[in-house]
Amino acid sequence: MQSSVLQGILLPFWGTSLGAACVFCLQRAPSAVLRRVLEGFAAGVMTAASVWSLLLPAIDWADMGRWSFLPAAGGFWLLERLLPEAVTDRSTTMTLLAVTLHNIPEGMAVGAAYAGCVAAGAAAPAAAFTLALAIAIQNVPEGAIVALPLRTAGAGKGRAFLGGVLSGVVEPLAAGVTVLAAALIVPALPWLLGFAAGAMLYVVVEELIPEMSQGKHSNIGTIFFAVGFSVMMTLDVALG
Repeated sequence: MQSSVLQGILLPFWGTSLGAACVFCLQRAPSAVLRRVLEGFAAGVMTAASVWSLLLPAIDWADMGRWSFLPAAGGFWLLERLLPEAVTDRSTTMTLLAVTLHNIPEGMAVGAAYAGCVAAGAAAPAAAFTLALAIAIQNVPEGAIVALPLRTAGAGKGRAFLGGVLSGVVEPLAAGVTVLAAALIVPALPWLLGFAAGAMLYVVVEELIPEMSQGKHSNIGTIFFAVGFSVMMTLDVALG
C-alpha cells in the first residue's frame, strides 16, 4: 500500500484520538451542570452527523435516481428493528457503540475514495486526502463525546481516553479493507451508512435526550444540543 494512502486512511483515527485527549484537561469529575452540557452537546453532534455525514452521503452513494433514498432508509430501519425496545445499558456504552458503528462506514468512504485513486493510477490523490482530512476534523468532537461521558461516569482519565481512541480504531481498518476489496464492499456502503445513522439517532432519542432533560438545569442541555448540532453541521457543510 502506498505511503500516501496509508497516511490518508490514518487521518480520521488521529482526529478521534485528539478529541478523546480532551479528558486530560479535566481536573476532576464533571459537575451536574457540566454533565448536562456534555450530554446536550453530544446529542447535537450525533444528530447532525447522522444527517450530513451518514444519511445524505448514503443517498448520494446509492445513485438510484428517485429511489436513492431506499438504502439509507433501509439501513436506518434495519438498525431500529435489531435493537431491543428497552435498553438497560448506560448511555456511555450506547454512545461508544453508536460512534464506533458510525466510524465503520466513514472509514469505508475514505477507503473507497483512495481505491478509486489507486485504480485510476493517481500519484497524488488530493481529493481522497481532502475527504480524509475533513472526516478527521469532524471526528474531533466525536472522540470527545465518547471520552468525556466515560469520565463523567467515573472512569479514570486513561480509561476514558482509551475508550475514545478505541471507537476510532475501526475507521482505518475499514478503510484498509475497502481499498483491498473495493469491488465487493463499496456497493453495500449506502446501507451501512444508513445503519450507522440509525445507531446514532437511537442513542440520541433513547438515552441522551432523556438524561439531559432530567432534574435541574435541563435548559442547559437543550442549549448545548443546539451548539453541538451547529458545530457539526458547520464542519460537515463547510468541509464538504
